[in-house]
Amino acid sequence: MTSSISRLLSCLTLLACVAGTVQAAPISQQVRTIHVLGHPLRSFDIGYAQNGVYAFADRSNHGVDLIDTRTLRFLGRVPGFAGPRSGGEGGPNGVLIVHGKQIWAGDGSSRVRVADIASRRIVATISTGGKKRVDELAYDARDHLVIAANNADDPPFLSFISTRAPYRVRARLMLPQATGALEQPLWDVRSGMVYVAVPQLHGIAAHGGVAVIDPRSARLVDMHELSRCMPAGLALGPGGKLLVGCSDDAVAAGFKAKSLLIDPASGKLLRTYDQVGGSDEVWYDRALGDFLLAAVANPGGPVLGVIDARDGRWIANLPSGRHAHSVAADPINGRAFVPVAAGDSACAGGCVKVYGK
Repeated sequence: MTSSISRLLSCLTLLACVAGTVQAAPISQQVRTIHVLGHPLRSFDIGYAQNGVYAFADRSNHGVDLIDTRTLRFLGRVPGFAGPRSGGEGGPNGVLIVHGKQIWAGDGSSRVRVADIASRRIVATISTGGKKRVDELAYDARDHLVIAANNADDPPFLSFISTRAPYRVRARLMLPQATGALEQPLWDVRSGMVYVAVPQLHGIAAHGGVAVIDPRSARLVDMHELSRCMPAGLALGPGGKLLVGCSDDAVAAGFKAKSLLIDPASGKLLRTYDQVGGSDEVWYDRALGDFLLAAVANPGGPVLGVIDARDGRWIANLPSGRHAHSVAADPINGRAFVPVAAGDSACAGGCVKVYGK
């Protein structure tokens, strides 16, 4: 009888695992501090993690820094970027890992750089035809495109760049209604659409949205309007739900710090999170099933916000640090990486804080 019960429990446990009802524990604590070599980390931007590498835009050192997500060791730096220039001219900015071998990064003077991870050298420079920097990027794996947000030009525009050499710009899409620039673009494997965070529409700070764009035609399909949010970061979770990080600019404009969960197909608001807001980059941690928010302007100080992407529950706000506005997590082990600027009490010269279970 006892052995039969044991076998039954084992089967039920296996079935639960297969059905996905046994869930991984969420990120709950800081587990390591990785110090950044070179000049003090005062200006940095977006991060990305894939294939055992975390890469982030280190403007203070004119490069993209690389960290091993398994050993938590600083691997080196891809040099040759514009650095911390003013007037929308600095770089690197947005960062992607493409094909597991290349770093793509937005830079000053309307350029996108392509670098080889193994050699840590820039192998191609692509002009997108504007005057100011290229900011954040998205990768469309179906159509072999990188979608680049030329956020600082007037009007801002998107560039659609082939990921196959010689990396030609296939199309551009002007977005003159986006009067507060552009933030994160994101490709959706389910629909094939690209979503772009638009902080401000038609010169009204309280009026922003998420643009829906067909990358094959480089055409604006829809605009999901959002009130008093000034969207910055976007992340897609299970079932295609889209987390929108309402930005630090929204908090500075006097709007309540919050985050939103929407249906990207219809634009319907599914949930509002008043527990965490004032974010820049947000991320879906596939390994642990969590949304992560780099909430640099959260009331009370910068935090790494954690939301269970499966059931939509807000879980925790973990203290991060000075100017901590970007986050990325390894898709295999779930560790989250958050750069922190020089002057933080935990790392005087700047560092990357690592969070885990």
